[in-house]
Amino acid sequence: MGIDGSNIQITINIKQVLIFNNKIMRIAFLMIVSFLTISCSNKYKDTVNTAQEYPIIPKPLAMEISTGKFLVDAKTKISGEESLEKEGTFLAELLGAVSGETIQFSSEESNGDILLKLDETIENEEGYELLVTYNKIVISGKTPKGIFYGIQTLRQLINSDLEDLTIPAVTIKDNPRFVYRGMHLDVARHFFPVEFIKKYIDLIAMHKMNTFHWHLTEDQGWRIEIKKYPKLTEIGAWRNGTIIGHHPGTGNTETKYGGFYTQEEVKEVVKYATENHVTVIPEIELPGHGSAAIAAYPFLSCFPNEPTKVTKDMGSKAGKEIQANGTPKIVQETWGVFDDVFCGGNEETFHFLENVLAEVMPLFPSEYIHIGGDECPKGNWKKCPDCQKRIKDNNLKDEHELQSYFIQRIEKFVNANGKKIIGWDEILEGGLAPNATVMSWRGTEGGIVAAKQKHDVIMTPNHSLYFDHYQHKDKDNEPMAIGGLTTVEDVYNYEPMPTELRAEEQKYVLGTQANVWTEYIPTTTQVEYMILPRMTALSEIAWSQPASKDWEDFSERLKHFSEVYEEMGLNYAKHTFERKQ
Repeated sequence: MGIDGSNIQITINIKQVLIFNNKIMRIAFLMIVSFLTISCSNKYKDTVNTAQEYPIIPKPLAMEISTGKFLVDAKTKISGEESLEKEGTFLAELLGAVSGETIQFSSEESNGDILLKLDETIENEEGYELLVTYNKIVISGKTPKGIFYGIQTLRQLINSDLEDLTIPAVTIKDNPRFVYRGMHLDVARHFFPVEFIKKYIDLIAMHKMNTFHWHLTEDQGWRIEIKKYPKLTEIGAWRNGTIIGHHPGTGNTETKYGGFYTQEEVKEVVKYATENHVTVIPEIELPGHGSAAIAAYPFLSCFPNEPTKVTKDMGSKAGKEIQANGTPKIVQETWGVFDDVFCGGNEETFHFLENVLAEVMPLFPSEYIHIGGDECPKGNWKKCPDCQKRIKDNNLKDEHELQSYFIQRIEKFVNANGKKIIGWDEILEGGLAPNATVMSWRGTEGGIVAAKQKHDVIMTPNHSLYFDHYQHKDKDNEPMAIGGLTTVEDVYNYEPMPTELRAEEQKYVLGTQANVWTEYIPTTTQVEYMILPRMTALSEIAWSQPASKDWEDFSERLKHFSEVYEEMGLNYAKHTFERKQ
């Protein structure tokens, strides 16, 4: 039989094809393996983490530590839906600033190393879940606010001590204890620029707090533009001098002082706060603490022709000269409580306040407007014929009931404009306005009484949460303060829920807040010093469950926060870190 040459050729060609294909497959396989190895490689994959690497404040509700570290580098990508662009951009800028790399957020991709996602199964509106593995981070929240808080937690876990920027693996499920977690700032006794107000908001957000109480009007200055009443800022925003030293003072600076925020600046601040999930509540003081407004519009006083009295004659030469030349009312130059309050018997007083509030309310999306209501002496009302007539015509028992009438009338106007009022606990005197929320500052008793009357309450007692108090017993080596002594440990040990309340009454306690009155705090750096680290302690009692409270554990975690203060260039009190309190 002969051999068919064509068959031999076909067989050889088939073998060559098979060999070639095998080579191609092997090369492809090696390339895939190599690609997977490169893309999944992380030298920290099996790193065992320690508890000290999770110094989170406020302490999360539940946390489980895992093995491995996520590596942040130039390849890191953040993804999430379009509605989370602000949060994603914030995280990208945060990681970029720390790593020195350009890190971007994309709403068009879903395969980022870091994923932000909304999750309806999370019950709390501000709750979040954080999952970190060696090659993936997922931050989930019911709302963008929850995701923002998850980012703030992630921020505290960033470790730059190694040669690389890493984040330790962890699973966290967290949500706040209280719905109201606030910081107050008095900008009337001393004025602070918009850029510092934004910085203050940054600190509020960083601590997972959600409310900025902006105290805008006082005896010593009116700080918000009201277009219908231009003299409020032309006159009321400026005082001719300020006492030197503790009240009543050892002299006067003889220097004109003041400032105010335009409505455009207010809008700018509110927008910035909203982007950082902070609600801004303005305070327009009434019926007391109105000397600055009265200086601008004397008809607001029960006695428009009576000269403004500066305690112990510590007024400035310029102020005295103005009064000597026929202008009796001036902006107050000293601290304290003054008899010259808004006249409760003059109908024009209410027209004025309603017109002011009509301009203020649209500037603030908050459901609340704070109307003060504290420290209103009744001496002028007792002497004022118009106030006495108001008391008689409305069958009021006394001047305390006149104050209640005053507050309730303002509340009706505010409610009619879709807002609610908050007032200091003096608004309890003479009868509480029907829908008012009470801010309990003279201890806790006012909050307890209000809650028992089924009114919402915010606990802000002066014994634990007044950050204008000294924070160390060595007062001679501290910046001058109003008095008192409230250490970081005092703040941390405060429990906002009064034991006197029954279970069904506790729901009226919305939360807690610290107050920063600025009679003796003239600079932004001193504000920082007075609030830090006391604000950090407040953040934990406002957010975390009381069962997890442990001062020694908190103190250890606080050491890490001091590094955050340093990195941010903040001026903070170091007593706690020196352990000499």
